[in-house]
Amino acid sequence: MVMLDTAVSAVLSNKRRANALKALGVVTLQDALTYYPFRVTDPVPIRHLREAKLDQSMAFGATVRAIRIMPMAQRRGHRLEVIIEDISDSSTASLIFFSYKKYFVDWMSTRLKVGTDIVVQGSPTYYNDRLQFTHPEIQVVGEDCANLESGLASVSRPRPIYHANSRISSQHIHETILGILRMLASHEAIDSLQTKDPEEGPLAVIPVEELTAKIPDILPDTIIEGNALLHRAQAFLSIHEPDSVPAFKAALATLRFEEAFVSQTALLRTKSDAKLTPALPCIGEQSDAFVQEFIASLPFELTNGQREVMTDIRDDMAHPYPMQRLLQGEVGSGKTIVSIAAMLRAVGADQQAVLVAPTQILAEQHYQTLKRMLSQNADESGSTSADTPLSSIPVVLLTGGMRLAERRKALAVASSGKPCMVVATHAAFSKTFQAPNLGLVVIDEQHRFGVEQRNVLRNKSEHAPHLLVMTATPIPRTAALTWFGDLDLSWLTELPGGRKPIRTTVIEESNASMMAKMFVHVRKRVDAGERAYIVCPRIDEENSDADAAQGLPSPTSKDSQRHSQRSEDDLGFDDFDEFTVADDDDEASSQALPPLHSVTTIASRLAGLPQFAGLRITTLTGRDDDETKTRVMQDFSSGKAPIIVATTVVEVGMDVPQATCIVVFDADRFGLSQLHQLRGRVGRGGKQSWAFFVSRAQPESIAAQRLDVIRDSTDGAEIAQADMELRGAGDVLGDAQSGGQSSLKLLRVIADAKIIAQARSQAEELLKSDPQLTHQVQLAGAVLDFMRGNERFLTST
Repeated sequence: MVMLDTAVSAVLSNKRRANALKALGVVTLQDALTYYPFRVTDPVPIRHLREAKLDQSMAFGATVRAIRIMPMAQRRGHRLEVIIEDISDSSTASLIFFSYKKYFVDWMSTRLKVGTDIVVQGSPTYYNDRLQFTHPEIQVVGEDCANLESGLASVSRPRPIYHANSRISSQHIHETILGILRMLASHEAIDSLQTKDPEEGPLAVIPVEELTAKIPDILPDTIIEGNALLHRAQAFLSIHEPDSVPAFKAALATLRFEEAFVSQTALLRTKSDAKLTPALPCIGEQSDAFVQEFIASLPFELTNGQREVMTDIRDDMAHPYPMQRLLQGEVGSGKTIVSIAAMLRAVGADQQAVLVAPTQILAEQHYQTLKRMLSQNADESGSTSADTPLSSIPVVLLTGGMRLAERRKALAVASSGKPCMVVATHAAFSKTFQAPNLGLVVIDEQHRFGVEQRNVLRNKSEHAPHLLVMTATPIPRTAALTWFGDLDLSWLTELPGGRKPIRTTVIEESNASMMAKMFVHVRKRVDAGERAYIVCPRIDEENSDADAAQGLPSPTSKDSQRHSQRSEDDLGFDDFDEFTVADDDDEASSQALPPLHSVTTIASRLAGLPQFAGLRITTLTGRDDDETKTRVMQDFSSGKAPIIVATTVVEVGMDVPQATCIVVFDADRFGLSQLHQLRGRVGRGGKQSWAFFVSRAQPESIAAQRLDVIRDSTDGAEIAQADMELRGAGDVLGDAQSGGQSSLKLLRVIADAKIIAQARSQAEELLKSDPQLTHQVQLAGAVLDFMRGNERFLTST
């Protein structure tokens, strides 16, 4: 019996087409039905030839009166001319076809025999005072009036356009999906439905009533009726075979809401299910004492935001089920202080805490910060004059680059189960790392880790640990609700006192005078004992593969300029533009972009500038080994090499208080959130700091507009919102978390914010009355499928 999970290859005998669909990710019938078109064409009006308007598309019925094939005089190939007469009067016109291939014109002439009735769709022009259509679309309908009317209705209605490739066209994708819908409705084999020759006329209309049994509704009837949605079978039919643009939009709205409802239900279920998992509460007098002592030892006052988040975390960790909290903090807002206080609560409750960082450099910085802050009486040499409860807490560093003896010692401390703090890189996910008394996991820069890795840490303990996920990448609230809706959300937007706003300047690289002044300014700051970052998007000129492995922009990657305005005719209608593929002009403009600057080239050029004579310039990239990275950062921090030329490896967690200048080359090729992160590497020591964004963007382009945003604003939330509106959600969340590689296919994070909020509210009400979805079998299955399809991308435990 054919079901939605049946493989396409099992019902389609054309294996070449089945393989082409598989390459597009279409494996099952469900995949085919959810392979949505990215736009529809505008409806084509049905007119008589006497009503033809120059260059305005039309459809009409006609009879073939004459046909002739002629070789083209000036170039190779043939010209096919077909004289037609309007089926309702004596108006005539010519249909013209050109082809280098003789078999094509022979085939067309065989189809278009004299006396044959056809349906024509195309745009008329005049040549030698005669009305003609060049390469129109033709459907042979025979003498049956019903076929003629059906054919006219078929070609005049909006047509869906799909993402295709060289192996399969949009038309063939459409044909296959319609064949699947007919098969589900009629219970006949798909091949028997597709053997009908197009020249015999269109296939019968698909009966939606017959589809309902095979395509049941996922959403409850009350939700469908309350939101004026289509039933699922009708929505699939209207999006793949719309009879009008409004019908297509109605189907689109239904399927978008369905995605929103399923995703939000899945997130709410995950959040609810977490409360059924037992965890050890982290409460007690010692926990409170540790935190109070730590706060009292700080040389500055906590912000109100930090105090509020600490209170929320204290309450969360007091529960007998695991905390699940996402802490989003502005760059420099003090997330590290909050995380240390949380770790102290776990240790004070005789449990272990692990802080996982994405790079060895960041892990070592966190380790040194913990050691320094917990040893409040330590002198500059690191020795402690008097032990305090905090200084007696074991702090362990675990990285993949450690020597074997040091690594074994760190692993032994963790495996003992004794209360301690572990700062680790990905080494924490190895089988050799065991923490049987793990009470808290802190994930720094959540977008660098997958759910599977977090689950590995969960399974290392005898009970579920509390989870605190941190990110400095600004994520608008609607995006956070979409992708991190299973976590409690906290924001830190207030910066500690004493921080001066970073002065941001956008410089056109072609402006030699401004470039020279910028380098003179950097030299003055270095001579004053300060440090400077120089950031480039590539490692070197040749190794583009290594650059891609780091996630660096490609020299020919689609710049935001590809979002240039398109005409309404190109889009079909205006609110579906996110799904428009790049056209040839986009590709050409992308390839015309200048090559990206590289670390090796810029370092060499800077070394030859008179402004930097006598200074040591060092480099840092993701290709360097851990030992090299550590040495380079030590030289930079100490001032031995006060200028560092690096890739975006410095984007996260670099804390050098003396750094006051950052120069970013090819800034127009980065996302705003990434530029905001890079800018946050300076200004951490209380001194006036500067960020210079060097650009080759064309004035008035989208890229130039994005740089105007980063120049004029230091509000991370505002910048992220603008980034998502101008560039898309992928730049903020990563492609996978923006729907590019997940089971979300239609839902848009920004444009559909109201839909997401509405769906979440209604999902909450449904789960209150039916927490396990016992009475909603189809919805429960869809939620399970969603969770399986997004398990690599969703933040959950």
